[in-house]
Amino acid sequence: MQNTHLSKFPKVYENDDFLVINKPANISFHNQQDILGIHSLLKSELGYNIWPVHRLDKMTSGLLIFAKSQIAAGELGKMFEKGEIAKTYIALSDKKPKKKQGKIIGDMKKSRNGSWKLTHTRENPAKTQFYSYSLISGIRLFWITPTSGKTHQIRVALKSIGSPILGDERYTGNNADRGYLHAYRLSLIWRQENIEICCLPQSGEYFILDEFEQLLKKLVSSHPVLQKE
Repeated sequence: MQNTHLSKFPKVYENDDFLVINKPANISFHNQQDILGIHSLLKSELGYNIWPVHRLDKMTSGLLIFAKSQIAAGELGKMFEKGEIAKTYIALSDKKPKKKQGKIIGDMKKSRNGSWKLTHTRENPAKTQFYSYSLISGIRLFWITPTSGKTHQIRVALKSIGSPILGDERYTGNNADRGYLHAYRLSLIWRQENIEICCLPQSGEYFILDEFEQLLKKLVSSHPVLQKE
């Protein structure tokens, strides 16, 4: 398989049990045909084995944890399942939402061609808390704290309120230089240590605006880490 992407990945945190990278946008998690995914690329880069704990979609950039042992992978996986790792995402949309903030709750059901849809049932629902703010004229920033981890959860949730993510054409988002979804913050307690990790997007014409940086500073101070329900 070919390594057609970056040869190095920004490492933003590391301890004896796991490491966290800032995943670039437009790299798949798993290998696809003759193109290596982020897991294989990073393992090759590091020169030792790592275990995935969670995943990000191809279009999504940001914080991604890899464990250094199967034991740590199992523990971290259980923490994600129990909601003991708080996650914050940032998304942009050029379509006005039906409501500016609130919770989006519903079951996720498979749709066509690998897509998902949100239903009104709540048997095992996806739960997404969001706030939205004006970034520049015609572009809104969404500050998102999911308390579950379903496939395409945030992408489907924002589409359901009329604000598909900019660049997310699968869910009717308008064409852009990238899909504007970024895993910005992770917070957890590991071995009695409080760990909070943040990282900025590395690409995207709207993510490098001065207005984005200014708004993000305000949001970090006004939105504390979401506690487990």
